[in-house]
Amino acid sequence: MSEQTHSNAPVTVVTGGSGAIGAAIVRKLSAQGHCVVNLSLEEPSDELAAETFKVDLTDRQATAAVLAEVSGRYQVRNLVNNAGFTYITDLEPLSLDKMQAMVEIHIRAALQCIQAFAPSMRVQGSGRIVSIGSRMMLGRSGRTVYGMVKAGLLGMSRSLALELAPDGITVNMVSPGPIETALFRQNHPPGAPQTERVLAGLPVGRIGTPGDVAHAIDFFLQPASSFITGQNLFVCGGGSVGTSTL
Repeated sequence: MSEQTHSNAPVTVVTGGSGAIGAAIVRKLSAQGHCVVNLSLEEPSDELAAETFKVDLTDRQATAAVLAEVSGRYQVRNLVNNAGFTYITDLEPLSLDKMQAMVEIHIRAALQCIQAFAPSMRVQGSGRIVSIGSRMMLGRSGRTVYGMVKAGLLGMSRSLALELAPDGITVNMVSPGPIETALFRQNHPPGAPQTERVLAGLPVGRIGTPGDVAHAIDFFLQPASSFITGQNLFVCGGGSVGTSTL
């Protein structure tokens, strides 16, 4: 058993903690005193204060195995469902195989993680579950599948919020808008027309940062947030409001 389980630090599992947003979440929570467990397909590119378990979350059996291992070593109190990837396509060339992979990682893996760790949260009489959504679930051309899985994740979160509330477990969602990552800059270099269009749809006048998302996650995980459940917080610079063109 890990020595970290003997401390009073809350154990928080973050899926996809090796990516840009995931790593920011891990760093934020580690700084706040969490014992962080990272479930990720890749090793982190820099030093993270977390124990990383490499796993392909699109693989149901591999996911079950790593969840059993983590549950056996840690008394998990918090879960952040962050792992996922985007899929941009028009309707006609849309691949049903890729659609299924999106369902597997964004919805099935998230639900599988909740099933694995909710019993530990119940025993502790407290738990926080936060999943990463997206502003795209409000609709954008080419995001049929991505919007679908994120909207489904919200529906799942709201229903589970009702089911788990009597056990002291809250279930919420954080939905980012455009976030400054290497992948974003690859498709939106500074000054490019597509970048200027994105900025024009952001009332705050800037692209978000992974730290903005991590801050929202930390808010939902706070003990003082126990009266907030079944909610979705857009972290989008105002891009989800009114007639935004994002």
